[in-house]
Amino acid sequence: MMTIRTVIPCAVVGGGAWGTAIADRLVRNGHPVLLWAREADVVEAVNTRHENPRFLAGAPLAPALRATGDMNDALRGAALVIYAAPSHVLRRVVASGRDAVAAGAVLAVATKGIERETLALMTDVVAEEAPGHDVVAISGPSFAAEVASGQPTAVVAACANHSAAVLAQHAMSATVFRVYTSDDVIGVELGGALKNVMAVATGILDGLGLGYNPRAALMTRGLAEMTRLGVALGARGETFAGLAGLGDLVLTCTGALSRNRALGVAIGQGQSLDDALAGKDSVAEGVVNTQSARALAARAGVEMPIVEATYRILFDGQAPREAIDELMARELRAERD
Repeated sequence: MMTIRTVIPCAVVGGGAWGTAIADRLVRNGHPVLLWAREADVVEAVNTRHENPRFLAGAPLAPALRATGDMNDALRGAALVIYAAPSHVLRRVVASGRDAVAAGAVLAVATKGIERETLALMTDVVAEEAPGHDVVAISGPSFAAEVASGQPTAVVAACANHSAAVLAQHAMSATVFRVYTSDDVIGVELGGALKNVMAVATGILDGLGLGYNPRAALMTRGLAEMTRLGVALGARGETFAGLAGLGDLVLTCTGALSRNRALGVAIGQGQSLDDALAGKDSVAEGVVNTQSARALAARAGVEMPIVEATYRILFDGQAPREAIDELMARELRAERD
């Protein structure tokens, strides 16, 4: 039975596809919500036409959802603030509104990534820029378009403070959107970030015209790499077998709506990284995540050959088939060691 919901004022910071879908879900759950968007056309479309054609085309939004371009207006009085800005701008977005965040507000971050410059997780970025608040990580297999269309979805809300995770869980949960709680913030965050790298790699295989065998091998060994790094950094291994690990990995590596997989397909078909990225409003986080994951693995002394191969293809110009040959020719070993 669904828990009786307490109505709380909410702010969602980031008017991209995911932020819009989350804001729409919260409004449909009965909460008053202000969505902050940098783009004036997004604000206008949400408020007057109840849609976001730039980032979430074809999805009718709840008429009660309101958008604003004023960060202070969005944050003022919100008991739950969910950040959904891209990872490379999250720090300055949070900093720009820190003074307007209400005392006692719970902050949540739905951005999946690792900050390139500092190698910080997204919850750490939010905690550093808006200190004094509980910060919840939201992650799991969740294409924004399917969430907006009401398709059954399950995600995880992770926080060291269980009551903060429960607040986010109750605010977001609905009959079509199930939220589980966790206290393994590192595992949940790394699962969400690292699967983007594996999705790019899987897309490259698909772009080359390879079949199901290599896809299954890459996804399975990719999960092993994700788990290895996570455990080295203090996460629990079993978290990577859950929604934020295996669940999100399967979705992003196989789903036609995956921006990261689509970018990999373009690379596998012969496009340069610049050409594959050109003209796109939405961010493929896997590009930045590849750089961050490689650096984080090096700092932790963890071997991640798929991440390394993906980096060489994206940034060193290595031919994808050559990278695959090198992966297959690595020294033989036990599956678990």
